[in-house]
Amino acid sequence: MTGTLYTIGMGPGDPELVTLKAARILAGVPVVAFFAKRGRVGHARSIAASLIGAGAAELRFEYPYTTEIGHDDPQYRVAMDCFYGKSAEAVAAALDGGDDVALLCEGDPFFYGSAMYLFDRLARAYRSETVPGVAGMSGCWSRAGLPMVHGDDVLSILPGTLDEADLVARLSGAHAAVIMKVGRNLEKIRRALELASLIDRAVYVERGTMSGERIVPLRDLVTPTAPYFSMILVPGRQGVR
Repeated sequence: MTGTLYTIGMGPGDPELVTLKAARILAGVPVVAFFAKRGRVGHARSIAASLIGAGAAELRFEYPYTTEIGHDDPQYRVAMDCFYGKSAEAVAAALDGGDDVALLCEGDPFFYGSAMYLFDRLARAYRSETVPGVAGMSGCWSRAGLPMVHGDDVLSILPGTLDEADLVARLSGAHAAVIMKVGRNLEKIRRALELASLIDRAVYVERGTMSGERIVPLRDLVTPTAPYFSMILVPGRQGVR
């Protein structure tokens, strides 16, 4: 009998925000798989450090690229497709051997998570269960003390990789917004928020729930770029309440 694939959300960074179900599964599975940047431990693996059962085998998958080239570069698409394919093959080999595998993913697996690409390749062929995790944006707005939406507010979630005109158009009609994938797009995002008349409500959160956390009004942020674990929050709740 083949093993079960558990795709596990590890939450935004604070290990205390991992669900009880995720902790229980991690303590018992014989194989743990995770993604990491070259030379790094891997964020999801770091969160799971105290939860993995003694003697568990580990499958470490190192990204060929992270921010070195653009996502729209054909070379990126080819390399990442090959990477996810080979990673899925390694997980499949463990499953075929009868081992359950816990595939770790920071935040929630189905929300911009790399684990989705292995889930797409494996879930139809093997028993599969997904354990949701606290999304990064939830951790960030909780740490920032920013109630985001109420009543009939609409929350827009935008990748900062959109072009400036698209960002402005989407932000102009937004009651509240979360802007992810900030990085080198910070100045573009800042301009878009200015043009959408939302800059005064925008809050920058870096490494939310983690060591080195930083929370400041975007207007007070002087750096031109941001690290990977950062996002910008624009709270709604502007109507009567």
